[in-house]
Amino acid sequence: QVQPVESGGGLVQPGGSLRLSCAASASFFRINTMGWYRQAPGKERELVVSVTSGGRTYYTDSVRGRFTISRDNAKNTVYLQMNSLKPEDTAAYYCNTAPVYSSNTWGPGTQVTVPS
Repeated sequence: QVQPVESGGGLVQPGGSLRLSCAASASFFRINTMGWYRQAPGKERELVVSVTSGGRTYYTDSVRGRFTISRDNAKNTVYLQMNSLKPEDTAAYYCNTAPVYSSNTWGPGTQVTVPS
């Protein structure tokens, strides 16, 4: 499988917004539930949000109401709109299926930095 490719990260002030994108191969994206994960320095990677092929979403408590996940099945792309960003959102963000299958690979991720 071709690894997903994330983009859209950057440095943003608290309260600001970013929109992340993740392009994946059709075989990777297909009917899978897709998720955005993040890994902060010194912490394990965690699932933040996910969306099923039918559009059902899941949000972890820390981002609910601030982040919005969406997907374009025709473009094999998943997006993450992040509003009201906080310093604790600082992390490398990755997309992958949810759950992650053992045969999956991880993309390079995209860094989001929100200074305190």
